Amino acid sequence: MKLYVLMSLLVMAMAACGGSSPSGGVSAPAPEGGEVPRGDATIKVLSNRPDLLSGGDVLLEVRLATAEAKDQLILRRNGEDVTSGLEADPNDPLRLLALVDGLSVGENTLSANIGNSLTVTNHPAGGPVFTGPHIQPWQCQDGAVDELCHQPVEYRWLYKSSNSSQPGLQPYDPENPPNDVAMTTTDGGESLPFIVRQEIGYQARDQYVIFTLHKLDEAWTPAQPQSQWNRRLLVTHGGNCRANYDTSSARTDDYAGTIPGNPAIEQSYITALSLGWSVLSTAQLNLGHNCNLSYQAESLMMAKERFVEQYGELRYTVGTGCSGGAITQNMIANAYPGLYQGLLTTCTYPDVMSTATQFADYHMLLRYFRTSTESVQNPQNPDQLFVARDGTSYTVSQQNEIYGHVNGIVNASLADTALFAEAVQPASECGGVSAEERFHQTDNPTGVRCDVLTFMENMIGERERFPAEDPRDRWSQLEKDLGYAFAGFPLGNEGVQYGLIPLREGLITPAQFVALNTGIGGLDPSLNVTTERLKADYPALPNAYRTGILNTIVNMDTVPIINMTGPDPGAAHDSVHGYWVRWRLEREFGHRDNFVHWGGPTALIGDPNFMNESLLAMAEWLDAIESDTSDTPLAQKVIANKPATVQDRCGDAEGEMCSEEAMMVYGTPRTQAGDDRFGDQVQCQLRPFSRNDDYGLGNLVWQEADWQRLEQTFATGVCDWSKRPQAWQPTITWLKYHDDKGDMITGGEQMSPAAFPAGWASPAFAKTWEPGWQ
Repeated sequence: MKLYVLMSLLVMAMAACGGSSPSGGVSAPAPEGGEVPRGDATIKVLSNRPDLLSGGDVLLEVRLATAEAKDQLILRRNGEDVTSGLEADPNDPLRLLALVDGLSVGENTLSANIGNSLTVTNHPAGGPVFTGPHIQPWQCQDGAVDELCHQPVEYRWLYKSSNSSQPGLQPYDPENPPNDVAMTTTDGGESLPFIVRQEIGYQARDQYVIFTLHKLDEAWTPAQPQSQWNRRLLVTHGGNCRANYDTSSARTDDYAGTIPGNPAIEQSYITALSLGWSVLSTAQLNLGHNCNLSYQAESLMMAKERFVEQYGELRYTVGTGCSGGAITQNMIANAYPGLYQGLLTTCTYPDVMSTATQFADYHMLLRYFRTSTESVQNPQNPDQLFVARDGTSYTVSQQNEIYGHVNGIVNASLADTALFAEAVQPASECGGVSAEERFHQTDNPTGVRCDVLTFMENMIGERERFPAEDPRDRWSQLEKDLGYAFAGFPLGNEGVQYGLIPLREGLITPAQFVALNTGIGGLDPSLNVTTERLKADYPALPNAYRTGILNTIVNMDTVPIINMTGPDPGAAHDSVHGYWVRWRLEREFGHRDNFVHWGGPTALIGDPNFMNESLLAMAEWLDAIESDTSDTPLAQKVIANKPATVQDRCGDAEGEMCSEEAMMVYGTPRTQAGDDRFGDQVQCQLRPFSRNDDYGLGNLVWQEADWQRLEQTFATGVCDWSKRPQAWQPTITWLKYHDDKGDMITGGEQMSPAAFPAGWASPAFAKTWEPGWQ
């Protein structure tokens, strides 16, 4: 009996203290001289995961059980009273918001005397949060106050002119306002002057910018934003793929298919502002400045946190962009789902490594077909002969067949000179690195390597081979001389039978096929052609799939996508790249119902009006999902709530998908080698070479010496395209790249499960971060 009474008293005491924290924290102790806490208040972090905060502040929600509890509430930060920072939500009398600053780096305790307490972890505004040790060296911007590139936040005013001859946004002086300020009406029906406030700040050692349609004479707090804001956020991006070691400017122009400076068609980010959206951009979301997925995702996460803390909770976030802007959206949506709720992609690629593999094939083929990389003659004559470096002749049309593109020679040359050689060439120029500091094969072999593989070394790792082999067997002579390995190559061409389809179709001869495949060779880490085929490095190859720089698509069924495409321009932006996204979705999920495909007559973008039209269509789609408060899984909500008006279209014909012929969907060197259509075979699995395979033996004359040369070339086997790529594995969501001591975790380690930050999107989009995001 005494034991029963004792246990009852203990249970009552625990209940009086509010029990365990619903967020995993420890209940706050009773205030001195006050009542025992009754659990009348619940604290929740809105602006990010509690363990991923940065910049020293956090937006909190305090939910009260009763209105009377507000008078008893004391909010503390590390024991210090910060109750004065609480602000009432005008739409909910039992809800308070507080922007709490002054967090120290590391763990902090936030507590309510009549509720729970939380432990949150704050990281420096300069990072890193989850990306691992900082990339070095790094050159900060002029005006930076420390080595993390901090600089005070700056605000500027802009406006839209009523004069149609002045497109875009113009500087606005509140002390001397112009007389040509346009008016705009938001999608909520509010009319106001088109005046925009631009916030410019620095996080993660780089710049971010935020644009908001703003009333100069009104306050704006997270609890009470100005009425014109519709709580939607548009994120813009930049193109290309480069590795730069310096702070840059966030792209403030449009890179989404509409053309800056064109008064006929408004840039989509300005259209968004006119409707009441906010717009955000960071320098690191420009792939042409920062070609590292983990840094891009961290930059977007930190900027979203900053936005929520300063402006308020979001309904949803939509990305928009062309070329590298599409790559960034697709990779982040797969590897760090939840940062975007919708994607608007054009000039589309799915990721970095799919593209790099195609361009690497171009690079090697160009150097086989020509002894130098000078500009291609204008090959109007398809029968014009080019003599390869081994003396074998190929016509223009034969080369194009091997490339898989009607303008293959030109396409390959543009890709090679404008993209592959500069992005993957370690001796190329890059920001923040002088010519004297930069790598040179002979003059400065220990210099800074400006290639994107080195820039992504936290994700892919150094060059190694299979564990049973000596890693140095794969090292170049330069690596052996230096005593260390460079960043790994996550791709290879071992077993690829270039020109197999043209051979079967009788478009090239056995002699040409044999010469090509025995002569093409591979690459070393400095892009020099080697006689041996390029073998993918380990762990770089599996890490490409694991980290998401090769987009497996397996986590992208929870995000609506509107992809816009036009006929293939033959300018290294093949229309097939957008189809890779669609086809991989169909392969992984059996459908692509979350992927809407718009085609049109304009190369790359389909139609100049598509980007503005897709913004409205995406808002309609996301609004419908937002209204679905059921427990239906998010992937199913995306499909079930797709409006009937948001469908495939071909020009103005809704519901009609443009044919692949109309969009000029061509192949690649690998599809011409027998590859499947998905574009993710960066290194195929191998099977034994066999003379009994289909080599178009009907009217072709083969010599015994040719067979023997092929058997020697493919001694380790030929590609088995019927199987998944070598080392394929699903992309793991929400990887971190350093341990508790700050040491690098190459290839990443998945973060612990956590609740979706409530301030990032409406509850309908919430999803727990858990292994596989399934």
